[in-house]
Amino acid sequence: MMKQIHLRQIKLWVVATMVAIGVMMTGVPIQAIQLADGTVYFAVPPRLVDASITRQSVADSNVAYYFDLAIPNDAGESLQQIEITQRDADLFTREVDFELDKSQAFVGRRRDRHQELGIGTTTYNEDTHTVTVTLDPPVLPGTELTLRLKANRNPRRSGVYLFGVTAYPEGAIAHGQFLGFGRFHIYDNDHYHWRSLV
Repeated sequence: MMKQIHLRQIKLWVVATMVAIGVMMTGVPIQAIQLADGTVYFAVPPRLVDASITRQSVADSNVAYYFDLAIPNDAGESLQQIEITQRDADLFTREVDFELDKSQAFVGRRRDRHQELGIGTTTYNEDTHTVTVTLDPPVLPGTELTLRLKANRNPRRSGVYLFGVTAYPEGAIAHGQFLGFGRFHIYDNDHYHWRSLV
């Protein structure tokens, strides 16, 4: 069974690669890849450009987590949904509690903000520790955007925190493309106290 799944993934990758190469050679505008079952793929997936945080001490309040994405011109489809999944969040002291109703998305970067983008829904799956943001309307190819997630406070334990970012194209049946991890360092309060004395 696992071998069949692996072979199917290879076939999908080959199909996607051949379509992309064919489009580049013919100069035809790139369109999203849609399989026979209706599943939509990005022709070229978005990129996770950067991830940053406003405060880095344990238990800091009023914290914002930023995820900067770039949708290439040849993506073939608009960006409809973003998933942010925290790894190793099963311990209460490591979980980040986001205020879903304060989520924001906008064109540009954290320090170069432009027009705000519409958010249809923002949900949280407690089992997978995943925040799902649905953009309404979907964001067009060629756009650089930032997703801002507001947290009640930082985790109570210091360390490195990883948040996986997955992007979904517009479509009734959309295939999520994993873009990578946003990596954040949370420090004990005495870390900053020591640095201030140096």
